[in-house]
Amino acid sequence: MKPIWIVDDDESIRWVLEKALARENLATQSFSSARDAMQALETGTPQVLVSDIRMPGASGLELLQTIKAKHPGIPVIIITAFSDLDSAVSAFQGGAFEYLAKPFDVDKAVELIRRALEESLRETDVEQSSANAPEILGQAPAMQDVFRAIGRLSQSNVTVLITGESGSGKELVARALHKHSPRAAQPFVALNTAAIPKDLLESELFGHERGAFTGAQAMRRGRFEQAEGGTLFLDEIGDMPLDLQTRLLRVLSDGHFYRVGGHQSLKANVRVIAATHQNLEHRVREGLFREDLYHRLNVIRLRLPSLRERSEDIPILARHFLTQSARQLGVEAKRLSPQAMQFLSQLELPGNVRQLENLCNWITVMAPGQTVEVKDLPQDLIEERSSNFQPAQTHAASSTAPAEAHSGAGVSAGYDGDAGADRSWISLLETEAAQMLAEERPEVMDILGRQFEATLIKIALKHTHGRKNDAAVRLGIGRNTITRKIQELGIGGAEDD
Repeated sequence: MKPIWIVDDDESIRWVLEKALARENLATQSFSSARDAMQALETGTPQVLVSDIRMPGASGLELLQTIKAKHPGIPVIIITAFSDLDSAVSAFQGGAFEYLAKPFDVDKAVELIRRALEESLRETDVEQSSANAPEILGQAPAMQDVFRAIGRLSQSNVTVLITGESGSGKELVARALHKHSPRAAQPFVALNTAAIPKDLLESELFGHERGAFTGAQAMRRGRFEQAEGGTLFLDEIGDMPLDLQTRLLRVLSDGHFYRVGGHQSLKANVRVIAATHQNLEHRVREGLFREDLYHRLNVIRLRLPSLRERSEDIPILARHFLTQSARQLGVEAKRLSPQAMQFLSQLELPGNVRQLENLCNWITVMAPGQTVEVKDLPQDLIEERSSNFQPAQTHAASSTAPAEAHSGAGVSAGYDGDAGADRSWISLLETEAAQMLAEERPEVMDILGRQFEATLIKIALKHTHGRKNDAAVRLGIGRNTITRKIQELGIGGAEDD
């Protein structure tokens, strides 16, 4: 681990921080001016930089600007007097990790430096993993199966059909199949058949001769010719018009095709990889996709799992996309707090990896601060997650269930089962509790307990059409208890029955 740099023209502050950090077995290097620290940056870097804001010569703000330009991942803590708080805010906006206001408590200063140190070490790990990242990321068992399939197909020219939901990364898999094949040195050409108008798709695929149609002022090579010797990736193959399906079948059968308006047969030496998010078997039964073409494409089928099936990959994907987005924009990468990462890992994300990537781009641009909390995420995601929070509609709501199913043991048994839907509201509760505890909000137990009781009583009253006595029976509490709770919690909609 690299040393912590302390930059301050006040010798006493340097001495105090050196001694305090030495007691924590943390190496330090001190500088009496920002200029000396800037010169030292030419030959080395710190793990964390602690700098005064006002010093003779160059200021701490200049030092901050210099280090962020060269090494944006290094956390910088600015020391400031109370009279310089405006400057401290400017420093914070310029990328400072945090600031210490003089006079500061030494123990709190060490704690802050330790936090910055942890962030720095984590950032280093992320950068190293990103530098060595493969073209496809994934540690989940379902993705390991995909990687094994790519390895087995690496030396084959066989046609492959990739299936999976939109945004799950089908083109990345196609590129990986090409990259690890004998055709890797030749072109990889991709065409989304759903994105091209029907009238132009034939020309896009097979090219056209001059004068073949209005506007065809010159001969044009199609995607099959452009991919000669390499790989042609046909995305959303399920949307291809039937007449073009016939022409594609001909190419896959004997390797020959004609340009639009042409009379000379051309030979295609191309490996075709197709992909779709649709169920082609259903399309065949509906008469929308040729059965013979389906069998010709479905030589090897590779199913790509949705992000819901590999939620354990969300943290590594999110860190990768945040680093990638920050690099593209030339800014420091944002970091997700443990609570925010847990929140993301529990989202449905119907757009799969593409949606997660777009979300990380939004976070890079829109989220305040370097460490992103749950409250900093897009409001629609938070509201959508909350709308799925239905704690009272569990198995205990059934009036036909046997009485023992409403006991405490019966409820616990339900929670110990599948970690999916049965735990969704518990996971949300855990996230909310962790967020409140992290913010050091008082009376967490009381606040969440009242919300829990109020929710149960409201749902019970709704279920019994406002009849308190019936609601109390359903909840297993006394009439006096529910009456008192309704008054304490300010719940309306109850009838005096």
